[in-house]
Order: sequence, then C-alpha cells, then structure tokens
Amino acid sequence: MTTDDFRSIADARCELMLDVTRKTLEEDPDLRLCEGLRLINATHKAVGRLAPEAIEAFENKELPSLRAILMERFGLSELPSGPIN
Repeated sequence: MTTDDFRSIADARCELMLDVTRKTLEEDPDLRLCEGLRLINATHKAVGRLAPEAIEAFENKELPSLRAILMERFGLSELPSGPIN
C-alpha cells in the first residue's frame, strides 16, 4: 500500500474531511487533547460509513498519521487508551 491508497479509494467527501481534520489537529490554538481524540474517532467512524472500502487504507496510513500529529502537539510518546471524555 502506498500513502495515496486512501485518497485513491475514498471519495471527495472523505478527502475533504481528512484535510480539515489534519489542519484542525495541527493548527487549532484552543484544541484540547480529548477534543483531538474525539475528532480522530469521529473521522474514523465517518470514513467507515462513507467509504467502507477505504477503511483499511485509512487505518493503515491516515490514522497513525493523525495520531502522530496529536502526540507531537501535546508532547506525548503514546496516546491514552480507553474511553474519551
């Protein structure tokens, strides 16, 4: 799988949602960790509904990238597991 696999499978709605999610995680000055985690989770669910054929590519390439953005932003070596408040 290449980095572009998700984008080649997903439709324009998923691509836009992923771009907005990525920018929000990177640039929203008021974003809290729990909000970032919820945003990633909501994006994952939405991709699963809108483009179920793209979910594997999303989970393999895009999800780790989104999580890495959040970890870097908050100076974490790993994200908390369990329920999100």
